[in-house]
Amino acid sequence: MNIAIPKENSTLETRVPLLPSAVEKLSKKGAKVFVESGLGATLGITDQEYKKAGAVIEKNHKKIFAVGDVVLRLRKPESKDLALLKKNAIHISFLDPFNETKLITEMAKKNISAISMEMIPRSTRAQKMDALSSQASLAGYAAVVVAADNIQKIFPMMMTPAGTIQPCRVFIIGAGVAGLQAIATAKRLGAKVDAFDTRPVAKNDVLSLGAKFVEIDLGETGQTAQGYAKALTQEQLKKQREVMKQYCSQADVVITTAQLFGRKAPVIVTKEMIAAMKPGSVVVDLAVESGGNVEGAVAGKTVEINGVKIIGMKNMPARVAMNASLMYSNNLYNLLDEFWNAETKQFDLKLEDEIIQSCLITHAGKIVHPNFIPSKK
Repeated sequence: MNIAIPKENSTLETRVPLLPSAVEKLSKKGAKVFVESGLGATLGITDQEYKKAGAVIEKNHKKIFAVGDVVLRLRKPESKDLALLKKNAIHISFLDPFNETKLITEMAKKNISAISMEMIPRSTRAQKMDALSSQASLAGYAAVVVAADNIQKIFPMMMTPAGTIQPCRVFIIGAGVAGLQAIATAKRLGAKVDAFDTRPVAKNDVLSLGAKFVEIDLGETGQTAQGYAKALTQEQLKKQREVMKQYCSQADVVITTAQLFGRKAPVIVTKEMIAAMKPGSVVVDLAVESGGNVEGAVAGKTVEINGVKIIGMKNMPARVAMNASLMYSNNLYNLLDEFWNAETKQFDLKLEDEIIQSCLITHAGKIVHPNFIPSKK
């Protein structure tokens, strides 16, 4: 079986789908791995390192697609890439299937078996393949580092002969994977951390990290089967914002991580709340690429409103691209390994398996995932 790894199309992408360590393990399983020349350049990884791991280096961008029985990517493909793929090829990457109806329809027409890394189930068995969680964890860490770099204060308390410096106050909204890592990082830096999540189940996780859990009686909330917070009613949102405004006004740093799987992120921090914040404060919106939690945030830019800096940085995991690449590379390897047939030296697409059923979007010329079949919408 040929496994092909092309370079990413986006110049903003510094992460790499597969590192030499994973290439070596796949080569030992009997796979023939083709890597596009320059794949690891953003991380300082040379073609020679991939070659040493067992990869064949391909300089022609079109040929790298044509040779792959399985194509491994980070980002979703462009239409021009689909035309280059082998018939019945398996394409594995982030796909954003809820918002890419045209793309997945086209992939079905091209007889591509498309696996979406966003759709890997959050189950015990699939944990090692869960790329959304691995990347979100690093995004939470990076968000705190970015905030610390943009605020004109230090995070920890410091007692000096010249006086005592009070610790930075950090308010983190959303205590999922990204939020919990942000809490842990801010606490390590010595900040005083408050955190809020609509899911009561998140309270123990927040407290275990040494942060204060902000409790707001919103009535019935809960979470989805995938572990994401459910959408709130307008009345619940209003009540939530009233309490949040108080915490935002006291905070030096606010980090928002609230996302609704497959839907636009909810606006949580309003302009009214930003107006209540101290000039010089920093807000980091980790949901900016899916619509944004912060009113006035701009994807890919840092803007200032009433002296408050609002950071809408895209692709936050790429701030720590080496670690992000390692984790994603391991996620991909673990997925392939789980369904690897040692006798045929093939990746078996086991259609009856619950993991494959959760993440396979198109197959055999059709959209097969029940969430995206047009007649069932």
